This record gives sequence, structure tokens and C-alpha cells, in this order.
Amino acid sequence: MADDPEYDEEEPSFSDSEDYVDDIEEDELLSDLMREKPLEADGIDSVVVVDNVPQVGPERLEKLKNVVNKIFSKFGKITNEFWPMDNGMTKGYIFLEYLAPTQAQEAVKNADGYKLDKQHTFRVNVFTDFDKYMNISDEWETPEKQDFKDFGNMRHWTEDPDCRDHFSVIYESGERTAIYANDAKESITVEERARWTETYVRWSPKGTYLATFHQRGIALWGGEKFKQIQRFSHQGVSLIDFSPCERYVVTFSPLMDTKEDPQAIIIWDILTGQKKRGFHCESSAHWPIFKWSHDGKFFARMTQDTLSIYEAPVSLQSDFSWSPGDNVIAYWVPEDKDIPARVTLSQMPTREEIRVRNLFNVVDCKLHWQRNGDYLCVKVDRTPKGTPVRKNEEAHPLLCRLSLAEGIIAFAWEPNGSKFAVLHGESPRINSSFYHVKNNGKIDLIKSFDKQQANSIFWSPQGQFLVLAGLRSMNGALAFVDTSDCTMMNIAEHYMASDVEWDPTGRYVVTSVSWWSHKVDNAYWLWTFQGRLLQKNNKDRFCQLLWRPRPATLLGVEEIKVIKKDLKKYSKIFEQKDRLSQSKASKELVDKRRAMMDEYRLYREAAVQTLLEQKDLRLELRGGVDTDELDSNVEDWEEETIEFFINEEIIPLGDL
Repeated sequence: MADDPEYDEEEPSFSDSEDYVDDIEEDELLSDLMREKPLEADGIDSVVVVDNVPQVGPERLEKLKNVVNKIFSKFGKITNEFWPMDNGMTKGYIFLEYLAPTQAQEAVKNADGYKLDKQHTFRVNVFTDFDKYMNISDEWETPEKQDFKDFGNMRHWTEDPDCRDHFSVIYESGERTAIYANDAKESITVEERARWTETYVRWSPKGTYLATFHQRGIALWGGEKFKQIQRFSHQGVSLIDFSPCERYVVTFSPLMDTKEDPQAIIIWDILTGQKKRGFHCESSAHWPIFKWSHDGKFFARMTQDTLSIYEAPVSLQSDFSWSPGDNVIAYWVPEDKDIPARVTLSQMPTREEIRVRNLFNVVDCKLHWQRNGDYLCVKVDRTPKGTPVRKNEEAHPLLCRLSLAEGIIAFAWEPNGSKFAVLHGESPRINSSFYHVKNNGKIDLIKSFDKQQANSIFWSPQGQFLVLAGLRSMNGALAFVDTSDCTMMNIAEHYMASDVEWDPTGRYVVTSVSWWSHKVDNAYWLWTFQGRLLQKNNKDRFCQLLWRPRPATLLGVEEIKVIKKDLKKYSKIFEQKDRLSQSKASKELVDKRRAMMDEYRLYREAAVQTLLEQKDLRLELRGGVDTDELDSNVEDWEEETIEFFINEEIIPLGDL
């Protein structure tokens, strides 16, 4: 083979020349591997920076690490941590890396603002936020001027001269929605529309807005003609809640939540329509998930073992409730091994514990604030045998307790007072009891009624009067009670009634049978607070009635006292107007006279204006004599009577 000419040739060389330049990039040769190449920024989204950490030496470092890991490991698995040191002391900030960016985001939401002790409150940020805030432009961009939208008088119904309250009615199985002005004789239609909402409606706390539900979101309506004020896009929204100040609205949808972008619960700014923040939601069984303080400055939510108040966590595994009159929150923690259950009152934002009460053998607690926030009732279910015990506790050092051997069916505070009502026992022997809490903390039993057909208590918004109702399964039995002397004013029945609604003034109460609960006899009945039936309104497939809330009065305490003192003087005027309004003819006559008087006032004002404009001309024609002044001086007048013969007519009377 050595003699073969084919092998006599020189073997080829695969070496590159010295001046050779490779123009093929790695991405082209190893595209699959290069796509998996780690980037410098990978993993940064999972890193959080915790500031305001205590500066300690080596002897306390291990203990501090255990505390920090216990706090931050709740939000996910920590894969790496870095504690910068300076001269053997920690620098006051640390870096924690989580397994996933979503865990880092959860740590920022829940741990930012966490108060470790009196001197140290954590500030937590995602590491990537530093680059974002460093690249903010220094040049100020003037925001665009927004056109003003006039929606009319948003509280026009409060200026009704006849003081009629509004209420909304949904009927025809939700196809029609109407707004009515209440009148003892016959309700007056204010607005009526077809398919205004797809499910139900909600009034805002002060009655300014009417919220309607749609598949794509929520719409708010208001003003004299109920124009659309705002809309919020939230696909599949099913529940909403307003802040007490009507500044924010919270929406819930079970369709929108994702791990990366929380969309189940969204807080919106009503004035601007902007989304303020989104939250995850594990369950909407207890709505509202967010509970607002009385002035809307704070809101809180409970998740697993944490109560977050403006992202200030408090250990909790049960329930909580805001005081209606102050920024005080009440919550209870169940028993844990040898540690008893605990009810706590905390002042916000200082988180000062006003009152703590330990409870033993507790199964469950229900928190009931009196509407003004003067009293707090904690209804306690104990073991064994589930014996319910009710305990009343004020937000002050006063504490009182009352035990009942019977099961508690319903409990309700008097809205403006210190009385409360309880339904207790078992059907058919259900008893109703009325109590009064004195200033010294002692509870007095006012009166009890035996064998009541009732499972619900409905106080008048103004207090004193209430309705004991046996709804649904109890066939709509009604008892109207005056708690000033605990007299039963009337016993009545609205068969199969499903709902009871007081109007904001406490003058009227509505009982209704909803098509959503019962498919026949759908109607709503209007009663006086004394239990006298005024109207029966049968609506085809009636669904829902809601009274429009009224905003808080602008009158002070002293002004209200004066009005109550002079009420008899005003009542005569009201009684006269009520008598005139009983018949349609009288109402038309009053309206006609009122229109004539208004027309006369306009004519008189125009005549007075013309008189003033012609004064200079009169002075000129009368030689400078101001006859207006002479006419106004009544003492210079002299009365003179002049008789004129007009006509004479003779009528023969015939022979008499």
C-alpha cells in the first residue's frame, strides 16, 4: 500500500492559520445549551433586603438568626441568607433568598412594617426594587389636567321637603330594578330600568352610590338621574364591600387569581377608579375578608395564623372586629395546649393592649360591638356540653359577665343605648330576654317573654323599638316591642317572610318574601314601627329590597336636644301636612297653591326691581320730591273717603 499513489500525497491539515478569525457565535452552534445559560440577574427577584435589623455581636447573633428565620420562613423556603458584618457587629440589614419570587413578594407584603420590638420595625423590599428606584428620572413631568365631570347633587334625596327615604327593589327575577321614594300612602317611582344589574345591588354606607353587578365588573351610579359615576373592571366579580368613608371599594372574583399577579381581591379608589392593590384569597366563606375601621383609615384581614393591619402582623387563629366608634380592634385567640384562650382589645396604630381577658374551655367566640362602640359583647361557647356563656366587656376598665344555661339563638345590641336583647332556648320553647348594662357594670334583666316564635332580632336604627322575627322556617311570625317599658305593641305575621329591613329613620320597617328564597307569595309589606300594616306590594318574582342609607347628621348634640325639646311645635306642622297628603285632591290643591305662591314671589321680586330702576325718573317727573319716602311714612297719611254714584236699578215686586 505504500506504493499506492493515493497514499503518497500529503495528509490534509485541520489546524487554523495564525491570522484566522472565527465569525461563528456560540448561540448558533449551541443554541439549546445557551438558552439555559444563567444570567447575571437570575435569582435577584427571589432576594429580599430586610432593614432595621438589630445590630448585635457574635454572642447574640445565633439567637437573632433564629428569631428572623422563624418570622420569614412562614412565607416560603429560605435557600440562602447573608448577614453583613462590620468590626464583629451586624450592620443592621440582611439579605434573604427564597426558593421562588412569589415567596419573596409574600414576605414583602406581610413582613414590611413588622414590629420586632420598641426600637426595631422591619422594612422589607425586593432586591430588584433598588434598581427600579435608582433609575427614576429627575425631570418632573406635569400630569395632564383632567376634565371636571359634573354628576349633579350626589345627596339630593336628603333635601326632599317631605323627608322621603329611597329604597331599591329588584323584581321579575332580576330583570328589572327600580328606585322608589317611600310614602305612607303609595311609593313614588324615582328611577326604573331593565337589566340594570345581572345579580343584585348594593348601596354605599352613606347612600351616595348604587353599585350594580356585571360579568365584567362593577358600576357605580349616583346623582339626581343616577348617571354612571365610575366602573371597575373585574371579571366574574361576585362580592363587594365599601370602606365606611366611601373612598374605597373592595371587589372579589373567584376567576381572576394567579400566583404571580393577585387578582382575587382588589381594592379600588372610587374617586379616580384606579386599582390600589390586589390580594390572594384562599376562601370567601366569611365576607367581607377585609374589615375597615370606623373612619376608613385602617383595614385588616386574617390569613391562616396572621392578622394583618396595614401590613402590621399580629398572631391570630380566630376572628376579629373593629370598634364602630374608635380605632380599636378586638380579636380572640383559641386555646393552645396549656395556654388559655384570650380576648384582646388593641389601640391602633400604637398596638397598645387596652384590655386582655383569658378564657378557659372555649369552643368558639363571637364578637358583637354596640353600634357606637361603647360596649363589646363576646359570646362564648364552652365545653363540655357546648354551654354558651355571654360576657359583656366595655372598651374601658369595666367588665361584667352573664351566664345562660340555654343555647343562645340570637344576640343584638341596641344601636343607641346600653340595652341588648337575647333569644335563647330551643324550639318550640324559645324565650326572649332584655337586659340593661348600668354604668357600674352590673347587668339588670328588664323583662323576659316565654314561648316566642322568633329566630332573629332587628333593632330600629334609632334604638328603643325592635322586631322579633321568625323568618323562613318559622313562617314569618312578627312581634313589635317597645323596650322602654318592654311592652308588646303588636303581634303579626307575614307568611314565609325571608327578610326584615328598617328604614334609616326608624319610622318604618319592611318585611319581604324573596323569590331567591321562596318561589311563591313574593311581595314586600310596609309597617310602622308600632306594627301597623300600611302597604302590601306584590311584585312579580320580587327578589330584593334595600333602604338607601343616610349620611351622618351635621347637627351637633346641643342642636339635636333643642329640636327634641321643640318637637311638639314641629309635630303640628307635620300632622297638618300628613292630613293633607291623605287624599290626592288635597295634595293637588297644596301643590297648586304652592305653585301660585312661588309665581307671586317671582312677580313681586321683579316689580320691586323695576321700582328701584325707575326711581331716578320718578324724582325728575315730581320735581325732586321723593314720594317713596312720603309713602313709607305712614304717620303722615290722611284717610279720605270718596263716594261715587254708579247706577240705580228699580225692580218691581208686584202686588204683595
